Amino acid sequence: MIKKLLSLYQNSILFPSKPKNPSERFLYFCNESEDEWIGIPKTELNERELNLLTVLYTLVEFPSSNLHPTVKAWHDFLYSNGPMPSHLAGNSLRIIQFNINGAETNQPEIESALKGFFTEDIIIIWEGGSRGIVIEEKNTMSLSEEEILSMSETLESDFYVKISFYIGKPILFSGQSPGKFHQEREYFTFALSQMGLFNIFTFERVLPAYLAYQLSPELKAKVSQEIIDLFNEDYEMFSTIKVFLENNLNASMTAKKLYIHRNTLQYRIDKFVEKTGISLKDFYGAFTVFLACLLYEQKK
Repeated sequence: MIKKLLSLYQNSILFPSKPKNPSERFLYFCNESEDEWIGIPKTELNERELNLLTVLYTLVEFPSSNLHPTVKAWHDFLYSNGPMPSHLAGNSLRIIQFNINGAETNQPEIESALKGFFTEDIIIIWEGGSRGIVIEEKNTMSLSEEEILSMSETLESDFYVKISFYIGKPILFSGQSPGKFHQEREYFTFALSQMGLFNIFTFERVLPAYLAYQLSPELKAKVSQEIIDLFNEDYEMFSTIKVFLENNLNASMTAKKLYIHRNTLQYRIDKFVEKTGISLKDFYGAFTVFLACLLYEQKK
């Protein structure tokens, strides 16, 4: 499979095994089942292509030769099965992933700005030109989700880019940490490719869409087709119901986000309930409709 990429990216290079002298000009992907490796020039991949390739293959990160020793130790630990960095043994950590979508990224300026939002030292590791992670120790987990959202908005206005964050769960620092990080990394990659460019992603926000995406066609077909048909007829109905559910059935907040009057919102909700017979005030009804929203969104 991976050999077919050679015809799409003519300057790419196929390797019989893991590259021994990787170039910083390339991104390297591995098909683990076939032990195939390919290097593709970074300049030939746009953000959408990169997200798609990381879903299909394993993106293998090689540390830069001029990394700070502490950063290199963490890079080797998380990405290359390296030994545990000794200075954090026994503590907890949180990994916040970020992705920048926009003009060419000025990494030193972005990194300096990120560090300015945190109260103590953090470790930043870049994955290519526009994606990276922030590692916080237990005593430096200072920013809440609302504060990280505010940080993303500030960075966007300062650098004229769209930046998305995935806020990882605090985890105990151990030999299992890389595996937990890579699971969160998979969620973030999925979110970027399937859920649009939101500012903040979390496990709770991504998991329902991730599970809906993994359903077999047979199971997807069992979700109420009546709801899907209604959304096909009236896209405005879909967007209204989804935002209403995402905002915990809060009418005022939903109307504000949709820029509509509360009476208009209530009319659309009543119309949906009348046509489907499903009450959104019931947990099971709301769950069923939200699942239908996710499947409809992915299908679109």
